[in-house]
Formats: sequence, structure tokens, C-alpha cells
Amino acid sequence: MNKTTLHLHPAFTIDEVDPRIFGGFLEHLGRAVYEGVYQPGSAHADESGCRTDVMDALRQLKFTAMRYPGGNFVSGYDWMDGVGPKENRPRKVDLAWQSLETNEFGTNEFMDLSRKMGWTPMMAVNLGTGTPAEARNWLEYCNGNAGSYYADLRVSHGYAAPHDIKLWCLGNEMDGPWQIGHVPAQDYAIRAQQTARLMKMFDPSVELVVCGSCAPELGTYMQWDRQVLEYLYNDVDYISLHRYVGNSAQDTEDYLAVGASIDKQIQEQVNVCRYVASVKRSKKKVNLSFDEWNVWYRARDGEFADGKGKIAPPLLEEVYNLEDVLVVAQFLNSFIRHADTVKIANIAQIVNVIAPILTRGDEVLIQSIFYPIAMFAERRDGTSLRVATEGPVVNSKSYGTTAMVDSSAILNGNSLSVFAVNRNPNESVELAIRPGSGQILSVRNADIVTGTDPNAANSYENPNVVTRQPFDQFTVTNGIATTVLPPLSVVAVTFDYAA
Repeated sequence: MNKTTLHLHPAFTIDEVDPRIFGGFLEHLGRAVYEGVYQPGSAHADESGCRTDVMDALRQLKFTAMRYPGGNFVSGYDWMDGVGPKENRPRKVDLAWQSLETNEFGTNEFMDLSRKMGWTPMMAVNLGTGTPAEARNWLEYCNGNAGSYYADLRVSHGYAAPHDIKLWCLGNEMDGPWQIGHVPAQDYAIRAQQTARLMKMFDPSVELVVCGSCAPELGTYMQWDRQVLEYLYNDVDYISLHRYVGNSAQDTEDYLAVGASIDKQIQEQVNVCRYVASVKRSKKKVNLSFDEWNVWYRARDGEFADGKGKIAPPLLEEVYNLEDVLVVAQFLNSFIRHADTVKIANIAQIVNVIAPILTRGDEVLIQSIFYPIAMFAERRDGTSLRVATEGPVVNSKSYGTTAMVDSSAILNGNSLSVFAVNRNPNESVELAIRPGSGQILSVRNADIVTGTDPNAANSYENPNVVTRQPFDQFTVTNGIATTVLPPLSVVAVTFDYAA
């Protein structure tokens, strides 16, 4: 049997884990908003039309920063369409997804939902068809005190107190040729800098995310980032990166090594930030916002991208399986390992659209990828530790050589949490967790998701095919924890630890 040892030491820290890496994304796309979080006609609707069953499920994922309203949608969105009396809001064609947008759900509805859920709002402004002035006006509407035009407009809509939104994205995927209003990097940089300066003139406390490369396969990958950052490095706080992965080749062994490429993408973005900081002689640090990530490859093409002019058409409704669980866990491991630079991350998305939760009528289905997110989120508080992995590797044709066991660790006082993924689809791994200082005393709790079929998935008829289970297979001896990881498994464990 393969053997892997995870060596970690409380003195070898990376940084505090920012809770915002456990963020989500809600876009006006498909059935994410309508029939997702918001459905006044549902038996589960509350007084504002939001689905309580969906909210109850989402609460288990403990989402923090919630990005809204897009996504590709935002590059054609006029925020004024989504405020004020609902009967006066216009229905408009959304060109991004070829759907009909009713604007029944907008800024204030999102803020009401965010307050119910304890989310940190992360708003994206339109820099496709929109202008810097329109973005500034939206900021005044959201954050201004009564006495100015747009702040008074908010007050007239029933919200006397400012929403006080601190996190704003300067557009979405503006490097993508598919994006409404796509322009070359230099043109976007000028537009984004104008917007950033106007917004910070109005509210200096806001944090801004500038668009970075949204896909490694684009020809402008990282060149875009360098050009944009050279122009407005000192005007922004974060640069975004996006990543969707999948198993189109139906090669499980290769697919389960994809985490190596996530690490690589993060490091490339960090390198560009450091380069620009050096060139500009800047002491400022621009961090990373990984504000779109997920498995997405089945529901991508043809009819799935065209709403055919309908309201809330079913688009991008990916069905997730067991191997996707292991990949989602690798994304989260990578974010924890890069806690010094990745400060925000948002799974795309949260309901129906490439999401851990699906709805059908008044039913809710929990998908497989729901469980690793919950397992990590419950153990997210603390400081990320460097983990040295001693053990076998896998040689992937697409992603190179990487450890058979993908892992991360978080120390929080006398609590040590370790996350481990056995990438091997066929063999178990003997795992030892060895702290270089102090000792593991006992197992506080542990969970596992595993199975024998990488393609196993939940359905409305069989909703518990892939789920989390308590894991009681750890042994603690002389301060060292050992177990056996089954093939195709992700384990999250919290130990009582003494320094």
C-alpha cells in the first residue's frame, strides 16, 4: 500500500486564512436568481419571495463574500433597471445569455438577502456598456448618506440607511472576446482607472478588484494582467482570476491531478503582481481574487448557452459526481496553501447554475460538491500551515507530476484541521500526519466523502448516492495521527493539538 506523510510545524505559517475565500457567486443567469434564491410563487417563499429551503441549504456552506450581479450579465446591465417599485421596472433582453430579464430582483433585494444570510456583498459594476460615472452613481446609491440625488433615491425606495458595500469589481472578464464591451487591455485599463478613482473619491474605504486573465488558454494570458496592473496598480486592491476545469477526455486519473494547474495559475498571477510592484517601486501589495471557479464542462455548448428569449431558462445546469468532489476539494486546498495572496474566492455559482444546489419545483437537491465545501467551511478559521508531503506522486499527462495526496492544514489555537485528497482512483493510501513541534492529542471530529464509482452522482430519485459521512478511522499515537485514505476520497479532520 502507498504511504504518505504530511509534515507540518506550527512555526511554518503562511498567513491567516481569509474567510472570504469561502465566497459564492450569484448571477442573473438561467435559474440562479429566479427559481433559485428567489421564487415568490414557491411554497417555500418568505415574505420577500426568497426560498427558505434554498437559504437553509446555503447556510450550511457558510458563504462569506457573495459576488453579484455577474458575470457576463453585468457587462450589459443598467443598475437603475433593478431599483424602485417593481411594477415600474423594465423587462429587457440580456444579450450575454440571450434571456429576458424582468429586473424583479435587483440591488435592494440582493442586499436584503445578503443580510438574512450574513453575506458580505461583492458588487460588480458594468464596464462593458457602462461608464465610470454610472458606476460612481451606483456607489452613491448604495453607500451615500441622505442629501444627494442617488442616496435620496435609495431612501425613497425604502432604505434610509446606506448599504455600506465595501467590495466592488471593476467589470467582468474584460479580456474575453465573448464579453459585451470587450476591449484591448490598455483601453480597459484606462476605463477601469477612471472608474476606480471616481469610486474612491466618493468612498475611499471601498476595496476594488480589477479584471485579470480569466482563462489560461487565452492568447493574452498574463500579458493582459501586466498591462492592466502597470497602468493602475496603485488604484486597486485585488486582481481577479477565473478557472473552470473538467474531464472532457473521461480520464479520471488525469483529471484528478488538475490541482497542480490551479497552483500554477495562482503562482503565475502572483509573479506578475510582484513584477509590476518591482517596476513601479511600489510598497503596496495587490492580492488575488479568485472570483470564479468550479468544475464546468458538461453543460457548456449549444442550447445551454442560449436562453432563447425566455425568463429564467434552464442554463448551465451541471450535474456533479464523485470525481468532481475531489477536484473542488483541490481548489480549496490550493486557496488555503496560498493564504498569503488569495484573499477572496467565489465558487460559481450557488444555485442551479453550475452549483452545489439544484431546485425542481418546490424540491431541492444537494449535489456532490456541496459536501467538501461544507467540510472545509466548518474548519476554515485560523492560520494556514506549510505542509511538506513525503510520499508517492502521480504523473499526469495534462498537469505534470504532483503528490498523490493533495493537502492543506489550518492551525487555530489548540485546534488543528487537516484536509487530504487521495487522487488515486484505485488504491488506498496509508496517511500519517506528523507535527514537527507539539503533538496531536485526539480526534475532535472527521468527515469523509468517498465511493467506488467516480461517476456516481445524486439525483432527485436517489439524493444520497454521494454524501459526507463521519470518519472514525484515525489513530493517534505519540502525538502522530495515522489512517488509511480510501481511493477517490477527501477527508477533513480536526484534532485537539498541544504546542
